[in-house]
Amino acid sequence: MADWELRLASATDVEAVAELRAVVMRPDLARLGRYDEHRVRQRLRNGFRPAHTWMIEVGGTMAGCVALRPEKDTYWLEHFYLDPGLQGRGIGSAVLGRLLEQCDHEAATVRLNVLQGSSARRLYERHGFTVETEDEVDIFMVRAPLPA
Repeated sequence: MADWELRLASATDVEAVAELRAVVMRPDLARLGRYDEHRVRQRLRNGFRPAHTWMIEVGGTMAGCVALRPEKDTYWLEHFYLDPGLQGRGIGSAVLGRLLEQCDHEAATVRLNVLQGSSARRLYERHGFTVETEDEVDIFMVRAPLPA
């Protein structure tokens, strides 16, 4: 696995993240008949909150991002994108593991949604997420905190 680190995002990261989102999500959105070149970027811009977002860097270069947005007694895992050339090397799993350790320490539930048919679902299931609800486009998953 490559060496990686997290840094807190800033407002200036939004366009790089919007572009990464478009690249990462294109295959799944196209498969579902939902890819729109403008909308895929604008949805990220509309929901980008630097205070809850970390940039994933590998070798000092931006390789991805992940957000953990607090909401009442839960966190929403959002905008988890990793450069396709770095996927499958354990980086995403390591990043997710680190974030989930923090949530477990706070005894916080974590929720997310993933597109139907996305290979990311397997990553989430390996980390203890289970399906809560689903529709024709999205699968909503939840993970209860692990005991200390």
